Amino acid sequence: MTVKEMLERKRELGLTNEMIAQKSGVPLATVQKIFAGITKAPRRDTIRKLELLFSLREIPPQTDGSGFSDTFPDASSEALHVAEPVLPYGTPCPRAYTLEDYYALPEGRRAELINGVFYDMAAPSRIHQLILLQLAYQFVPCVEAHPECELYVAPCDVCLNQDDSTMVQPDLFIACGKEDRDLSRFNGAPDFIIEILSPSSRSHDLFRKLNLYRFSGVREYWIIDPDSLKILTYDLEHDSLPERYTFHDTVPVLISESKCRIRFSQILRKIQPYLD
Repeated sequence: MTVKEMLERKRELGLTNEMIAQKSGVPLATVQKIFAGITKAPRRDTIRKLELLFSLREIPPQTDGSGFSDTFPDASSEALHVAEPVLPYGTPCPRAYTLEDYYALPEGRRAELINGVFYDMAAPSRIHQLILLQLAYQFVPCVEAHPECELYVAPCDVCLNQDDSTMVQPDLFIACGKEDRDLSRFNGAPDFIIEILSPSSRSHDLFRKLNLYRFSGVREYWIIDPDSLKILTYDLEHDSLPERYTFHDTVPVLISESKCRIRFSQILRKIQPYLD
C-alpha cells in the first residue's frame, strides 16, 4: 500500500494523525511527517504497521487519551506532546472534513481546519490587532532587506501540508524563496510564524498548532501572550528548547541569522495606554 493510498484511506475512515499513532503504535511525529510528505522513504516496519491498520475494514474506536493544560509553558520544559480528546467507547469516528467543507463555510464564520477537524476562531481583540500591526510595521524593513521573502498578516489561508485536511490562518507569517502562483491562498509551510494568544485560542496556539507547525516544516514559531506580556520563541528547524522573552526585550529573528530584531519595548509603549 502506498502512502497516497493510505492518505485516501485515512480520509475515508475519518482518522486524525493522533488516532493513527495510537492504534498503529507508530510515533505521532513519524505519522505526521509521513502524511505531510516530509519523510519520503519511511522505514519498512513503519509501513508494515500502517498497512496493517489501514487494511482493517473498520477501525476500533478510541479507548483512552489525555488532555492538556493551557498555561504558558516554561521555557525550560521539554517538547510538548498533545493528545486530542477521545471519543467514548462505541462512538463512531466523525467524518473528517476537507477543504471542500472549509470553502463551504457560511460567510463570516472564521475557522481553521486541522487534520480534518474544524476549530472556530473568535474575532481578535483590539490589543491583539494593535500588537499585530506593530509587529508588521517592524517586520517590513526586515523583509525588504531579504527580497526573496514575503510578509503576510491574517486573515490569509495557508494550506500547510498541501493536502485536503488542513487550512490555517496564522496571525503573521513569512515565506522565503517559495514560488507560489496561487493567489487565493499560500501553499506549503512558511519559514516563520507568529501567533498572538487570545482567551479562546490559548491551548490551540500553545499546543495543537505548535506540534502542527513543528512537523509541517515551519522553521521558527513565536507565541505572544498579551496578558503576561511574554514571548516564547521556538527554533523548530533545530528542535531546540524554547526561549522566553518579555515586552521589555529585543527579540532576534533566527531565520535572519539574528540580523533582524523586533523591539517589543516599542510595541509596549503603543499598547500601554490600553493596559493601565
